[in-house]
Amino acid sequence: MPKQFQVIPYQFDSQLEYTLFQQHRDYLSWPIVYFLHNKKEAYVGETTDVVTRMKAHLKTEKKQDLKSVSLILSDLFNKSATLDVESNLIRYIAADGQFNLLNGNLGISDHKFYQQKEVYWELFRDIWSELRSLGIARHSLEHIDNSDLFKYSPYKSLSREQTNGLKLILNCLLDDQAKISLIHGGAGTGKSILAIFLFKLLKTDLKDFNQADFDESDEEVFQLVESVRQKYGDLEMGLVIPMRSFRKTISNVFKNIKGLSSKMVIGPAEVAKRKYDLLIVDEGHRLRRWKNLAAYYGTFRKVSQQLGFDELTCSELDWIELQSDRSIIFYDEFQSIKPSDVDAQRFIDLQLKSSTRIERLRSQFRVRGGAPYMDLIYGVFTDNTTVTPKPFESIHYDFKLFDDLDLMVETIKRKDAQDGLCRMVAGFAWEWISKNDRTLKDIIIGESQLQWNSVEVDWVNSANAINEVGCIHTTQGYDLNYTGLIIGPELDYDFNTKSFVVYKDKYKDKNGKISITDPTILKNYILNIYRTILFRGIQGTYVYVCNDNLRVYLSQFIRLQQAQDVEQKDELVISDDPSDNSIPFYDLAVAAGSFSELQQHGSVKYIQLNGGYDPQRYFACTVVGESMNKVIPNGSICLFERYQGGSRNGLICLVESSSFEDRDFGANYTIKEYSSKKTITDEGWQHQEIILLPKSTDDSYSPIVLKDEETVDLQVIGVFKMVL
Repeated sequence: MPKQFQVIPYQFDSQLEYTLFQQHRDYLSWPIVYFLHNKKEAYVGETTDVVTRMKAHLKTEKKQDLKSVSLILSDLFNKSATLDVESNLIRYIAADGQFNLLNGNLGISDHKFYQQKEVYWELFRDIWSELRSLGIARHSLEHIDNSDLFKYSPYKSLSREQTNGLKLILNCLLDDQAKISLIHGGAGTGKSILAIFLFKLLKTDLKDFNQADFDESDEEVFQLVESVRQKYGDLEMGLVIPMRSFRKTISNVFKNIKGLSSKMVIGPAEVAKRKYDLLIVDEGHRLRRWKNLAAYYGTFRKVSQQLGFDELTCSELDWIELQSDRSIIFYDEFQSIKPSDVDAQRFIDLQLKSSTRIERLRSQFRVRGGAPYMDLIYGVFTDNTTVTPKPFESIHYDFKLFDDLDLMVETIKRKDAQDGLCRMVAGFAWEWISKNDRTLKDIIIGESQLQWNSVEVDWVNSANAINEVGCIHTTQGYDLNYTGLIIGPELDYDFNTKSFVVYKDKYKDKNGKISITDPTILKNYILNIYRTILFRGIQGTYVYVCNDNLRVYLSQFIRLQQAQDVEQKDELVISDDPSDNSIPFYDLAVAAGSFSELQQHGSVKYIQLNGGYDPQRYFACTVVGESMNKVIPNGSICLFERYQGGSRNGLICLVESSSFEDRDFGANYTIKEYSSKKTITDEGWQHQEIILLPKSTDDSYSPIVLKDEETVDLQVIGVFKMVL
């Protein structure tokens, strides 16, 4: 099928206006999307008057260094389409990491682009593949979706609720009587996104906002930002994140965003170094006080005394108030998980001050189970629950209770191979004995033997995370696609009292329990831990429970997944002769020549396959090695569709070339994700570079890069469809 769009590159210079009149007269008053860039910086825009817009950009000082413009043209475009493509390009280009975007982040309002309907998503996917072929984009959309730079990018669409919160915060900054904005929001309500969005907003040059595209609510935000700038000038700001692991992650995000710096992301102790116009505190419920601080006692005492406080009675919340003229604190009382967290009463007292402004975020953005799932978890993990006993059902969320831990681990690993970012997480009910000896196992349940996380900072993104188990301290603040939760032996249920029971001796987080004498307080912390973990998974959560009573209790609300219920793949039938329901099965290991010769080879076999697969169009072969093990396990028999033409960027392909020898296949075949860069000549498009990317947990696999004449004899044989 012919492409429904064109991506046409030009030099961004004084000759551009003449070129547009000569070559694109039909599009001069037509909606288009454009991409301005040099080697490091870029700007994405859309317009219905391309000549006027380009002339305006050429006069803008900040865009003088941009050298090229790529016009994205389509007869399908209307205003909504170009706004949607522009919005997606801004979000994905920003997270792709190749360019620093010059765009401001206003004008990407959720109510404007109809993204939920995905009206133009397939068109955008095709455009993105073309941009990858031109070297403008690097990564697949699936890869970017799982990246921290995408999840926590300030180039986001804000909901009306978040926009209202943003207005309250900006008005608070303009109100001389207001000192603190306290933003309440449960897990997944977008607190971190709003904090980062606000930070970028206040650090972006107002000249970069295209006011012509704003609607009325955007215009109000713009005016508020402008008033804040006039009042304060360039604000001295810091983003305070109490948890070290999550702080490191967001610091890396800031490092890759134009106008921001990793030094702007700080820990609570760093606020003592200077006074701030504005401090934004994410995860404010994890600010600390003088209790169960372990190695942090010394630092806490030093900072408290430096700021003139009594360390025994103050908290990091006091430090924030003292060191900032204004502060914005994002807070969730249900995510306080240990005695060192600031007491909830301090936040209640803070709310009562006349200088505090309050906003609440309620919409759910992370968990696809939405409000029904959130209400279920809050209701079920409460004593004397009033939730009706029936299994949770949702076509949007995969929520299951497992009675076989090995099966749950296997399922999480399979989901990780398909979607990425799936992790095992457990309550802190086992000692971390493998910390100093990785030959030891920490979590032993029946025949199952597992280890805690091998790294403490950014464990979720570490290389071996899928083979380990994280805890609340390594996952709080993070998004996962699927969570496999082990509820440990420290938590049980008493059907007589209709309440949860905590066994303090089985709870192994020493700093999470010493000094607690009231068992109800410890129970609340532990229930908060499990609620928080249960809100990590975007697509689904699987649960295994150690204690029998608690398992029976939860089985009233979570559908049980037993081993016999797991979908079993039919045994593949391989024969020497074709039949009506078979496709060719090639053994690449016996291939001495080209694939065309292999198809005539006497040892070709056939696989019986239901579903009406055309043997002229589909074939199967065995994939060996670990280079694609995130998607294809070693030794899998896989289904391929013969390549029929069209863009291959972002697809997993079986390719053949005499320019390399694959280390797993031992021949001139490989299976990798295909990516290419093209160049335009008088004769048309030519490959400049083809990159064959591994998708492996083994970092020793490197991309295969073919350049210039090496690309000539490369043949794409088939496109991977699935593991059989």
